[in-house]
Amino acid sequence: MPRSQRNDNFIDKTFTIVADILLRIIPMAPGEKEAFTYYRDEMSAQSEGEYAEALQNYYEAMRLETDPYDRSYILYNIGLVHTSNGEHTKALEYYFQALERNPSLPQALNNTALICHYRGEQAIRQGDPETAEAWFDQAAEYWEQAIALAPGNYIEAQNWLKITGRFGE
Repeated sequence: MPRSQRNDNFIDKTFTIVADILLRIIPMAPGEKEAFTYYRDEMSAQSEGEYAEALQNYYEAMRLETDPYDRSYILYNIGLVHTSNGEHTKALEYYFQALERNPSLPQALNNTALICHYRGEQAIRQGDPETAEAWFDQAAEYWEQAIALAPGNYIEAQNWLKITGRFGE
């Protein structure tokens, strides 16, 4: 049974119904409709923690989707799955690919900053303050870009930037 027919909660069911209506009324090429169907199913699988299934659907959507803007969101979501799996290097690769196609994707910049910050914390635990500072400086750069694109978001990042003296450097 397709994932879109297995949704158990109200929000997923509502999203599925709206997505199905949109697929019927918005003029799209058949390949675009198929790509959107995979994208819808991958989001559902990802929200349920079915990461392997989500990745399969994302890769299929990437194969079908031609629009760079839409591909940026698929790449971003693939990065999310890898982040959830603790595969930070792979996640960064996908976030960077998403940003190449859509430089105005603050969530990809934020997640890149989060990984840099995490690596800085790891370096501190390993007793390497110089490497930690380099990672924290990278995180600050990405967070400043994300904040510039979405000023009302990322309040914790803004506070961290101010507290550490990195805001507006």
